Amino acid sequence: MSSKAKSTHTDLDHILNFVDGSKGLRAKIQESGRVQISQDLDKKVFSFNSQDVSEVLHRADSEGKPFVQVNFKSGAKVLLTETLVGFKPLETLGLDMTRIPKVVTTPDLVSVFDAIEESLGADGGPDHEVEILKRVYLAIISGGERVGFDLTTERQWLNRLLASKLRASA
Repeated sequence: MSSKAKSTHTDLDHILNFVDGSKGLRAKIQESGRVQISQDLDKKVFSFNSQDVSEVLHRADSEGKPFVQVNFKSGAKVLLTETLVGFKPLETLGLDMTRIPKVVTTPDLVSVFDAIEESLGADGGPDHEVEILKRVYLAIISGGERVGFDLTTERQWLNRLLASKLRASA
């Protein structure tokens, strides 16, 4: 086994051992070498090719809880915690990135979606607020898709919500 193949194998072992010991993540490896990590909390699946991993770092958060940082050759990074896969929201034009967390998770989409729905429901609510929330939502979706989540359904939620709101106000 070449040292390159060996390091990929070791990195994968580190990832799988962490996931196996976690409370809310499950891993599946396909014959193609594609790895799928699903989150119990929202059933979302994060998938990647084991060959795309450049390094795996073991870390601890401010409370001392262990997590694993997986860096990919593309420059993308994810954080594997006890229950979720964290990722960076995508930089979005017109969105002050300092006002949103550096690391987000797929359940954050539900919170932002609820806030959009609430803002749309407020009579004469500020359109500016809805625009910002839409950008945050899309930054999270795009960041998640960039690292390997399939968030097609969540993309459709926003389109459906905005379409129904337009019909209601017409």
